[in-house]
Amino acid sequence: MKTLVIAAHPNMEGSTINSTWVKRLRQEEGEITVHELYAAYPDGKIDIEREQQLLLEHDRIVFQFPFYWYSSPALLKEWQDVVLAYGWAYGSQGTNLHGKEFMLAISTGGPEVAYQAGGYNQYSMSELTKPFQAMANLTGMRFLPTFTVQGVRFLSSDEVQESAERLVEQLKASY
Repeated sequence: MKTLVIAAHPNMEGSTINSTWVKRLRQEEGEITVHELYAAYPDGKIDIEREQQLLLEHDRIVFQFPFYWYSSPALLKEWQDVVLAYGWAYGSQGTNLHGKEFMLAISTGGPEVAYQAGGYNQYSMSELTKPFQAMANLTGMRFLPTFTVQGVRFLSSDEVQESAERLVEQLKASY
């Protein structure tokens, strides 16, 4: 199964966890393709045809990002808006993604306890990621269990590396 990881972090070098994940995922060349949006489009101008071709070439699509204001970084949202176009990704003629798998790989600065009913943020990660689940549904993709690492500000370097290994294991799993 060919997996495309669309990594979206506006400061990848400054992110301990996301940069560690990207470095580890790149070691799985052949099975996993890592595509860094902010590196590919520093001007924010997305090559729609290139992105759609990447999607066609892969069986599993993964959005990897830090959870910003209860969503993804801006360029990933822009990517969704322009790449997942009506007639291509959804609508009666938009069947190009049907049957593909979709997964999220998310990091949060806040601890897990903050993301639950009654917690600091009042909502669970499952509730907060419903728009991504709806996107997968609309485009005909099967939503897989989300890979989430929370409280990243408090992780040791060993725990960060361990999370990268767990991410690779989950991406290689068959669902």
